[in-house]
Amino acid sequence: MLPWDLSLAGTWGIIYYAGEWVIRLAMLVVVPFRRPPAAANAWLLLVFFQPWVGLVLYLAIGRPELPRWRTRKLMRLRPEMEAVSERLREHPSVFEPELPPRLMQAVHLAQNLSLLPALGGNSAELLTDYGGAVARLVADIDAARDHVHLLYYIYADDATGRMVTDALARAVKRGVTCRVLIDALGSRRPLRTLLPKLAQAGVQVHRVLQARLLRFTRGRMDLRNHRKIAVIDGRVGYTGSQNLVDPAFKKGITYEELVARVTGPVVLGLQVVFVADWYLESDELLETPAVFPEPEVTGDVPVQPLPSGPGWAAAAIQRVVVALIYGARERVVITTPYFVPDSALLQALQTAVLRGVEVHLVVSRQKDQLLVRLAQRSYYAQLLEAGVRVHLYREAFLHAKHVSIDGEIALIGSSNMDIRSFLLNAEIALLFYSKEVTARLRAEQERYFAGSDLLDLGQWQQRSLVSKVAENSARLMSALL
Repeated sequence: MLPWDLSLAGTWGIIYYAGEWVIRLAMLVVVPFRRPPAAANAWLLLVFFQPWVGLVLYLAIGRPELPRWRTRKLMRLRPEMEAVSERLREHPSVFEPELPPRLMQAVHLAQNLSLLPALGGNSAELLTDYGGAVARLVADIDAARDHVHLLYYIYADDATGRMVTDALARAVKRGVTCRVLIDALGSRRPLRTLLPKLAQAGVQVHRVLQARLLRFTRGRMDLRNHRKIAVIDGRVGYTGSQNLVDPAFKKGITYEELVARVTGPVVLGLQVVFVADWYLESDELLETPAVFPEPEVTGDVPVQPLPSGPGWAAAAIQRVVVALIYGARERVVITTPYFVPDSALLQALQTAVLRGVEVHLVVSRQKDQLLVRLAQRSYYAQLLEAGVRVHLYREAFLHAKHVSIDGEIALIGSSNMDIRSFLLNAEIALLFYSKEVTARLRAEQERYFAGSDLLDLGQWQQRSLVSKVAENSARLMSALL
């Protein structure tokens, strides 16, 4: 029996070895298709060294496209979205921002990418107090008369989440329709207890992008809906970086956020994004006059919604940010918890400094994700050598995500400045074409500067060889993060 066993083992060894080369050669054809070179290189590197592991991971999270059934639903929804967009474009509040020609190209780009126009007649508040932002949202839910729509990446069943859940329950008792979308992966653990509570309260709730480990036909598992949107009665809207979770939900870390609360015509733009996501998960198309009421003029701030991610224009937020940086002449400030740029963003920042633009990057000294932290640190030397001022915020974990350009344009939303947010996640941002709002944001940015340590190139270059190796190794996988 022994020779037969040895022969069988040798046969399986040959099959295994041959299979590795079949995977490598096949991936040389499959991986580069419709994928950025950096992402393709990262996948091919993994497949070359670990073919079978690479194949399994690729089937789970490697395909960049949405599953076909989801794409078909988006195509059916598109005419309805365009009809609402056309209605907004025909409204008297539609506003053509008065900006220098160098910045107007970015405005036109945003309009072409989002299908949603810039709308005047809005008011805007920037909420930076964590508990205060939650309390304000709860107060708006308590004042709701027709509907409350919430879409969040993380909705926890903790003290913060329960405040919102209780407010939704009170609203339902008043006859208000409450609809909630929660990302299935971002809120995986809380959903076990949260879903029954919301259902018992009469709230309509759906998981977004449920992950199925063995159901590969549903598309890659790590395509996430990272948006944070609240719309109340089509009159009040929220977006920004803050989830519905306690600020210290991770041990040893306290989160600091920034949320924009808006009223006016732009709220209907946020509503369009929510309605699209609701339809994808529920097959219910919300198009009643109550969902899209006649827009009200509440102020004089021009704002434009900018959705991004699978199903919308690819990398819309990244394209607009890069265009704005190229149009900047005085000052660019980027605040983000995760900075893993693609080559276009990195080159735009380096070029801006060479043109004489003052460029600041604000990131947290403290990190909550090791691999992302290492990859992010690998870019600091290039930024510092180019003249970018890198601020390491020390007061808390700064989770805010925003950009300001020349004191004239502010972008606030849910998107990090990383490849994942640009290409894979569903994100939302608001573009404020307002010196007043940008000045308020600049005041927050100055506070960040005061609470940060300015990174020095000489000191940074003295870090250990072990750190450099770890950082550059993580950078090889940056396109997958």
